[in-house]
Amino acid sequence: MTQHLPVLASEAIGALAINPDGVYVDGTFGRGGHSRLVLEKLSDRGRLIALDRDPAAIEAGRAIADARLTLVRAPFSRLAEVLDELGVDKVDGILLDIGVSSPQLDEAGRGFSFRLEGPLDMRMDPDSGISAADWVAQAEEDEMVEVIRRYGEERFARQIAHAIAAARKISPIRTTSELAQIVAGAVRKREPGQHPATRTFQAIRIFLNRELEELEAVLPVCVQRLKPGGRLAVISFHSLEDRIVKRFMRDEERGPELPRGLPVRAADIAPGRLKRVGKAMRASGEETDMNPRARSAVLRAAERTGASG
Repeated sequence: MTQHLPVLASEAIGALAINPDGVYVDGTFGRGGHSRLVLEKLSDRGRLIALDRDPAAIEAGRAIADARLTLVRAPFSRLAEVLDELGVDKVDGILLDIGVSSPQLDEAGRGFSFRLEGPLDMRMDPDSGISAADWVAQAEEDEMVEVIRRYGEERFARQIAHAIAAARKISPIRTTSELAQIVAGAVRKREPGQHPATRTFQAIRIFLNRELEELEAVLPVCVQRLKPGGRLAVISFHSLEDRIVKRFMRDEERGPELPRGLPVRAADIAPGRLKRVGKAMRASGEETDMNPRARSAVLRAAERTGASG
């Protein structure tokens, strides 16, 4: 099994301020790195509910023989439904580690990495949705431009989409290396230390797995299902994710937005449902030396207030 080093592990567990008898959610189980650390902090009365949509992650989690752990195969956007099915109303903390996991990147057969030869798939749940190969075969050129530009923030999106459209007329694009070579040929200027296909692969992966939509869907649910004093901790890996988390926590801290100029006393303004905890945290130099993928990680945390909102 591929070794997985949980990113910002001690920082994330610290941000959750774990109550040993509490109920916690790990919305992105992966290979269980963060979940194992949560379990270490829980008493016999504590409980951890872990979700993941990747069947390989769920299978790996079966190795943890712990009655306090409940594993559920589901995307975290279904958090409310999962908690309802388990008879759980409110929880003491929720951890989300957004994005692709190291095992997904390191297993060539999953098709996430441009560095490894494999089928062009990129689905976190291989039983759901269409593969990257099928998408690049059928997407309109303008759609590819929009996806690569929006989710990859790639300035050469039009040139890349045009190159893909031209290449697929000659033969189907079925492997990661085929797509990476096409993209590399279309990118005129390379960023130092970055493969020219990095942004395109990121964009297609985020789009196919609806990663940003999943994140936007789960954040309000997290607030609704947290007890007062409960903590939400979110680790993101690129600016698109972090922007969503940052704005959400900021807006929830401010409380309901009132029309400008409305004569309302400060004491009568409803408080926000979240209170941000500390500043955004990044991996230390020591951690990034051990795990280069931690370089872009950002951890943000907030505490649920007693406000109904």
